[in-house]
Amino acid sequence: MESKLSRRDFLKLSGLTLGGLAFTPFLPGLTDLGNFNDSFVLRIATVEMPVRSKPTDDSRIYQTWRRDDLVHVYEEVVAAEPKHNPVWYRVWGGYMHRGRLQRVKTIYQPQVEIPAGKRFLAEVTVPFTTPYWYSKAYGWKSLAIPAKTYGWKSPAAPLKTPPLYYSSVHWVEALEEGPKMADYSGAWYRIFDELDSNISYHVPAIHMRILPSSYFDPISPEIPFEEKLIEVNLSTQTLLAHEYGKVVFQTTISSGIPGGGLSGPKALSTTTPSGKFNILDKVPAKHMGNSYISIGKNGSLLTGADDYVLPGIPWSTFFTPVGHAFHGTYWHENFGAPMSHGCINMRNSDANWIFRWAKPNHTADSISNHRGFGTNVEIHY
Repeated sequence: MESKLSRRDFLKLSGLTLGGLAFTPFLPGLTDLGNFNDSFVLRIATVEMPVRSKPTDDSRIYQTWRRDDLVHVYEEVVAAEPKHNPVWYRVWGGYMHRGRLQRVKTIYQPQVEIPAGKRFLAEVTVPFTTPYWYSKAYGWKSLAIPAKTYGWKSPAAPLKTPPLYYSSVHWVEALEEGPKMADYSGAWYRIFDELDSNISYHVPAIHMRILPSSYFDPISPEIPFEEKLIEVNLSTQTLLAHEYGKVVFQTTISSGIPGGGLSGPKALSTTTPSGKFNILDKVPAKHMGNSYISIGKNGSLLTGADDYVLPGIPWSTFFTPVGHAFHGTYWHENFGAPMSHGCINMRNSDANWIFRWAKPNHTADSISNHRGFGTNVEIHY
């Protein structure tokens, strides 16, 4: 019988040829891990992403890619629409709008010894990496959850591992042996997750870069407390940082979706609150949403189908006691439009700038500050 390969299957295989290297850590001839760089690949960061015949939302859909597919880019195109984010990417078969895409790379890292009792912040440098946990009863298991949790239409779809995504940040607390894989026999980092602190999980060490302490260096700490202000305009989706009444930093953000709310009895509005606030706490790596670790009687790891699970959110700077924060974002590139559950989404580099600039200061080995009254924040329309 003749075997036929569909167009989608062919494109997916060709698109993953290079991206799949992230999951085959040791390759013949690959001796300088730090120099291997897959420079322009896109990860689909939403349930489905159409490829359109032209860079417009009303053009014909040529094909559809799904969450976590990796796509190569041939060209970046600036179109007329949407006005807040007019960038499209030319890919095989047409164009994708960048709003729900993530630019990723595959850059392998040298392993770093972690002294006992120390934690270091590390960033994922491959498109995504699979975490594993160990128990005496079940041995090594991947953190597997039902695929429908991540938006697949079929509830009978096979299990899908909740990965740690490119540019997310996590606390590394040990370099240890891990599961012996067919394509990887190196060391693993043990990750500390404050939301799932009862279970340690591990990822391959070559998939994470230990961040230098300079990522915590305060910016203009000599400026008096009362002379710094963070201003957010929800109408224009912009953030301004002021020193002595003058703008020293400006960027586009994504605030909460007005009028929305999460499902369930503990639903919260997704509208970003307006008013005057102060920075209350700064957390370099934050697991937001819900825990994705729940051990069933048979050792399975489960989560609710309606949960949203975002581990490793970088550079969270909280300004309300119920959890609103400025923070980095690795699941969309649609700044200029409301996108969040109420927080202020920012590009990772911008969130790091605010984290370092706003008071209170933060030290490189501190998971959280909890120092109370910090830099003034004003949010308005």
